[in-house]
Amino acid sequence: MPRLSRLAIRAALVYLLLGFTFGGLMLLNKGTPLASWAWRLLPAHVEFLLIGWTAQFILGVGFWILPRFSRGPARGNELFAWLALGLVNAGVCLAGIAPVLNAPPSIALLGRLAEAGAAIAFVLHTWPRVKPLAQ
Repeated sequence: MPRLSRLAIRAALVYLLLGFTFGGLMLLNKGTPLASWAWRLLPAHVEFLLIGWTAQFILGVGFWILPRFSRGPARGNELFAWLALGLVNAGVCLAGIAPVLNAPPSIALLGRLAEAGAAIAFVLHTWPRVKPLAQ
């Protein structure tokens, strides 16, 4: 498995753990009100599980499994894939943590733009690897 895929999948598992932890804290607080701040974790919980876990896991597996059209481990120019990995992590952190810390909405918007940039960068990387079947 390529290094980028290993890093993306490990980061996705970290987001899964954090997202479940935040969800568990909110659920515990719902049953036994211990901390009034627990519900402020909801945006981070949603962001970590939807984008941090799911999208990043897809990015890692997609990079690994999409076809290669040359012999050897070459997957084309990996610059866009690494850029996508960095942007998705920056975006998840900004968009997930900004509402928890009462940061200005522009910080969350910056995170969403980073996530959109990650999607574009990943498409730019994978587009040459998707080819029609030979007739």
